[in-house]
Amino acid sequence: MYKYTEFDSAFVRARIAEFRSQVERRIEGGLTEDEFKPLRLMNGLYLQLHAYMLRVAIPYGTLNSAQMRQLAMIAERWDKGYGHFTTRQNIQFNWPKLADVPDILEALADVEMHAIQTSGNCIRNVTADHFAGAVAGEVEDPRLTAELIRQWSTDHPEFAYLPRKFKVAVIGSDADRAVLRFHDIGLQVVREGGEIGYRVVIGGGLGRTPMIGKVVREFLPKRDLLAYLEAILRTYNMSGRRDNKYKARIKILVHETGLEVLKDRIEAHFEAQKRVLPDVNPAVRARIAEGFVAPALSERPAAALSMSPALRAFVDTNVTAHRDANHVIVTVSTKGIGTTPGDVSAAQMRVLADLAERYSHDELRISHEQNVILPHVHRDDLPAVHAALLAADLATANIGLISDIIACPGMDYCALATARSIPIAQQIGEAFADLDAQHDIGPLKIKISGCINACGHHHVGHIGILGLDRAGVENYQLTLGGDGTQEATLGTRTGPGFSYSEIVPAVERLIEAYLDLRQSREESFLDAYRRVGIAPFKAALYEDRDAKAA
Repeated sequence: MYKYTEFDSAFVRARIAEFRSQVERRIEGGLTEDEFKPLRLMNGLYLQLHAYMLRVAIPYGTLNSAQMRQLAMIAERWDKGYGHFTTRQNIQFNWPKLADVPDILEALADVEMHAIQTSGNCIRNVTADHFAGAVAGEVEDPRLTAELIRQWSTDHPEFAYLPRKFKVAVIGSDADRAVLRFHDIGLQVVREGGEIGYRVVIGGGLGRTPMIGKVVREFLPKRDLLAYLEAILRTYNMSGRRDNKYKARIKILVHETGLEVLKDRIEAHFEAQKRVLPDVNPAVRARIAEGFVAPALSERPAAALSMSPALRAFVDTNVTAHRDANHVIVTVSTKGIGTTPGDVSAAQMRVLADLAERYSHDELRISHEQNVILPHVHRDDLPAVHAALLAADLATANIGLISDIIACPGMDYCALATARSIPIAQQIGEAFADLDAQHDIGPLKIKISGCINACGHHHVGHIGILGLDRAGVENYQLTLGGDGTQEATLGTRTGPGFSYSEIVPAVERLIEAYLDLRQSREESFLDAYRRVGIAPFKAALYEDRDAKAA
């Protein structure tokens, strides 16, 4: 992974010193909250319902054991003993005291971490495939591109005050594990005629106006990446709406202007930009590449494993094939039955750090699905890894199953939320606690958002749940058939919403309908939905409810 240069270290420390002064002025009354707000947001600090929240960047979801241990220390010393992993591969601390935040940032800097550009109308943390560099089929490790973009975009003076926040994702293969087409810019590393470049997608996004991104360039040569990104961002910065924050994202600009017209503007800026912005210095690319050299994997042939039923279930769901046949990728679920999706205790963080250091070449990843990945585990070490996870309550064998739920913090924490998300996720997990039943149901992605901003990605859930306020009462809308992969699809709303007490039974009726409808155990919920359409699921939802009400 990338290591800080002297410039990086000096830049981050100077930023912390500046913010420490701003915090002191706020505490002493020299700054009002309105004056302080843009300053704290530049440093990843939000004011939530009950306390401040600090969002820490984990660039492209990659960190090492020392960084994970430092996050554990921060959780214990300055928070309530846990952190929350997010759908942007970051971590949030929900309870820091304002006076302690500069010290937290200093502790982060000690392990080459920060909270810069995790908020505000700027280019946010660049995300990537959480299996990058480990899975087969990549044209190139997408983190090389993500790191280049991170360096280019950090404190970029022209793009620090965009019309709205701006999100970029990068993948290195045809398999999309980064929700690419729902980002402001999505980049897929591709090869054309022996040359590596990018397929460029713009205008994706969720929120109150969900849209699937559109391809604006089928092939962009690698050397032109930064010039083309500058052209896109400049076009958006000059033309994006600032009169209405709900219509300020680039997806609205694409929709209102039209892709072809916008493409012409981008190309015009691109041609001009190529004349003034030189290609990236090869020495810079080489230095970045040095940080992502593939680990020296053991050549020891994997032996045949004798597996207990628990280990077998874990391997079936939580283990993915590695590019090296003797190794595997292990996904650690943060979604134990009745737990809060994405929450990991300090003690659990230390266990994960120890496992990464001992068994995964000192590397961990955070996925957009709020789970933790050990990307380079030798097959022979699976029993030891599983045993350690089991002892730490981290061995739930449910990746990709119904209880592996994405959920935003909702009204338990967020000042923007209009309904609770966490209790719904917990109740669904408890309703389907039996792992044998989960395996029988098969692959199923439930995603829950506590407001229209869609931080829980409900639009792309096979079953999406959106919590809203209806005259002071929580009401939950259901969408079906969403897909955040390379087959990007927005879910379709089923109809009227459900009350807090009705929503989990409604999900249960959907599952019962699916089990009756599927043609075989191999037909997933999403496949069955695509085959039969929404009608039988709506019947199960509303006819059964109406019959019971009568």
